[in-house]
Amino acid sequence: MLKKRIFLLTFMVALATGGGYALFHTMTYADDEIRQVGPAAVQDDVDTEALAIVTADGKSHQFNVEIARTPPQQAYGLMNRKSMSRDHGMLFTFQTEAGRSFWMKNTLIPLDMVFIKADGTIHHIHENAVPHDLTPVLSNGPVRAVLEVNGGRMSALGIRPGDKVRHKFFDASSP
Repeated sequence: MLKKRIFLLTFMVALATGGGYALFHTMTYADDEIRQVGPAAVQDDVDTEALAIVTADGKSHQFNVEIARTPPQQAYGLMNRKSMSRDHGMLFTFQTEAGRSFWMKNTLIPLDMVFIKADGTIHHIHENAVPHDLTPVLSNGPVRAVLEVNGGRMSALGIRPGDKVRHKFFDASSP
């Protein structure tokens, strides 16, 4: 019953926001799919790579990020992590630029969600997403990737929409 209510809420949010957003991430994957692959299997195949964010004033901030490419990796995300290193995170990459929606189901730590355009420009930042909250966090427009880091990091580093993310994914996805 709860799944039906969440689906209905998600559908209503999609309609209210213009219907053009492809509500993605964990909401599109059933808990059963995660159980089938298991958390360990999902996390074992996640690559870790360097990523930098360059602010408008030229400061560069380095992060070490896990790359969530596959649907099971994206569905599991940072669930059940009790802590995360200060400059660690997870980059969710997608084939196309579209509206995205994330939630905090089974996520134990607050996160900043950084929604990134195909050219690496930060489009929107949702700061300090609340652990376990099922409220959809929307990208507020089409994006190609989402970076999740510890809650409060973006503000502490002075990172804002319009700043640039440097990672090979954005170099490869640029036209």
